[in-house]
Amino acid sequence: MSATNIRKADAMPEFEKYRKRLENRRKYLVTRLENIEDELDQPHNRNWDDDATENEQHEVLEDLGLSGQDEIKAIDAALKRIEDGSYGICVVSGEKISEERLNLLPHTPFCARHAS
Repeated sequence: MSATNIRKADAMPEFEKYRKRLENRRKYLVTRLENIEDELDQPHNRNWDDDATENEQHEVLEDLGLSGQDEIKAIDAALKRIEDGSYGICVVSGEKISEERLNLLPHTPFCARHAS
């Protein structure tokens, strides 16, 4: 067994709770994005008094959708790091990311020092 395979096997049980959280969050976000898309695809109200309010609601939904897409990308990257054995290691410094930080932000690629 290669060193990489050993590292993957060792990392898997340790990070399984994060994988599950990430996968569940991803499923939630995909469903939310589908709902947002459905809402945005609804026909516009032709009542001009309500049109401004509807446009504001659409802008909020679009912002939520973009935010959700960004989070999905971060989750996918974290899941890839779990698979390749690099999860929990800061991509900048190579230092271990604290468990407290991973509990707060399981998709983070950065230790607290490099988060900003």
